[in-house]
Amino acid sequence: MAETTNYVATTKFLIASPTKVRPVANCVKRKTCSEAMAILENMPQKGARLIHGTMKSAIANALYANKKLDEDMLYVKEIRIDEGPRLKRVWCRARGRADMLLRRMCHITVVVAEKAGE
Repeated sequence: MAETTNYVATTKFLIASPTKVRPVANCVKRKTCSEAMAILENMPQKGARLIHGTMKSAIANALYANKKLDEDMLYVKEIRIDEGPRLKRVWCRARGRADMLLRRMCHITVVVAEKAGE
């Protein structure tokens, strides 16, 4: 049996909390690329827009590397949402106090592969 090639795209340092982006990523895991793109386009979350861009890049990488491929022949093999660094900001509060405001970042990695049946 021939091994299928994986095509990867990564987007780093996106200002979005990983805990908010992961449920969106779980909705499109192991789906065909065309179906996953349709799901992401119709979701209202910010994370859906971020994953959509990274997935578009992974599909473009696959189509550029293998000219025989079509978008319908690909599926989402893996989506990883890793935690990035945090921007720490001082948040002024009442009576001269201060709190820490953490702007969380995430790294999105999308891996697409060819379907085994093709």
